[in-house]
Amino acid sequence: MKPFETSCYSLLLLPLLASSAWSASALESAVERVAREHLNRYAESIGLAEPQLKLKLSTGNLGGCPDDARIETIDVRQPSRMRFAAICSGEKRTVVVRATIAADVVVFAHDQKAGVPIDASALKREHRDVTATPGAVADIDDVAGKTSRRAMRAGQLADRRWLNESVLVKRNSKVTIVARNAGVEVHVAAEAMQSGKRGEVISVKNSTNGAVIRARVIGPDVVEPLDISSEGTR
Repeated sequence: MKPFETSCYSLLLLPLLASSAWSASALESAVERVAREHLNRYAESIGLAEPQLKLKLSTGNLGGCPDDARIETIDVRQPSRMRFAAICSGEKRTVVVRATIAADVVVFAHDQKAGVPIDASALKREHRDVTATPGAVADIDDVAGKTSRRAMRAGQLADRRWLNESVLVKRNSKVTIVARNAGVEVHVAAEAMQSGKRGEVISVKNSTNGAVIRARVIGPDVVEPLDISSEGTR
């Protein structure tokens, strides 16, 4: 082919190449949008506020796909390797999206023994990569007072998968019934007939009149009656 003919042929190809590249770019944006929507829903579902997302797409096989190609989700169980598909003329073109998620989450400020109630002073919040930690916790209040099933080292992320509610009231222990009504608060001494964690309902016996009532555990050795008119609060 002569030099002049070669130049003309190259010029004819330029619009086609430009169109193909532009289509691939538009389709990449569509895949990224779908991936970000999933990641934001995922972050919200585990309680992360304002997560920072970074995505890397592997889209080398999207050449020739139309801009409006349908995007299907194949596997998004692992943010670090999600798979989507672009449907191009009936053919599925796989797109791999690798994401990282960072957010402000709770970490241990010092070593924590297993089974020991976690004090709020033992916790702090730091900006961390939580891509591989779906149990990361954003609020210190959601960790304080609980126990960990495993020993934790300073700097480790608090992970809800390892947290248990602490037993705040033990059977036969002395407790205080706190009854509130119309701005008035009454404290009554009682004895726990059952052990209980925060939010659990247990039976307690009024130390003054012996009445047994059902009460909800609201703190260490503190309960509130389910029925404010109960004899057990008098």
